[in-house]
Amino acid sequence: MEAAVAVFGLLFVLFVLAGVFVTVKAVKAAKAGVDRTVAQARRTVEDTSLRARQFAQPGVVGELAQLRLSLRTSMRATQEALHSGSSEDASLSEAIGLFERLSVHGHELDDELKRLEREPDRATIAARLPEFRERLERITHSAESLRWAARDRARKFADDDLASLSDQIDVESGALRHWTRAEGAADPLREPVQERRSGQGQSQGPGQASAGSDNSWGPESEDPPAITARDPRTQPSYPWQKAPRTEETTT
Repeated sequence: MEAAVAVFGLLFVLFVLAGVFVTVKAVKAAKAGVDRTVAQARRTVEDTSLRARQFAQPGVVGELAQLRLSLRTSMRATQEALHSGSSEDASLSEAIGLFERLSVHGHELDDELKRLEREPDRATIAARLPEFRERLERITHSAESLRWAARDRARKFADDDLASLSDQIDVESGALRHWTRAEGAADPLREPVQERRSGQGQSQGPGQASAGSDNSWGPESEDPPAITARDPRTQPSYPWQKAPRTEETTT
């Protein structure tokens, strides 16, 4: 009895621990989903404000907004291209590692540009804009190289798969048409019958065919029997037909 109670207590503890584990995992997953949603919404709002600032505030502030928007667009496109292709191509893991290192420099540049938006000394910012453009071009060029390399690799795999699929389809199409024969070739299934019929014709001379022999397997007569016209006197009459006239003969 004590052993049964101990086993029951142990099972109860295990069920409780499993429930706590599942609850913690669900809470963490929900929190991660909420964080992703909040981060995506924050990025959308910030990108919208950058676009509005780019056109509404010309000059240094508008140019800083344009630089930040170009940087964020290029980095986000490269990230999506690499992560979407990594699920099918494990070779992109090294490219993802390089992109993460590049992202550190991108975040540093973005934060610096964001701080400069609140800088009152517009002349100093305008003087340093060529430096920021050069850093931006180096980062975006590296990001574009990774992005287009991943896309070219995916397209190459797709082209190779399509070529292999086309070859398989051609082979299968040829196998499905195995019954076709060359035009004018003799049918081997009909040759024995024709030979047997020709042999029967040679064995019997003209007028030697027996009257009681079954001719259902022999060749049919080429000339069909003549069709004679019906005698109108023997045709049946129907009640809706008029009686034929009788011509009176004069003597």
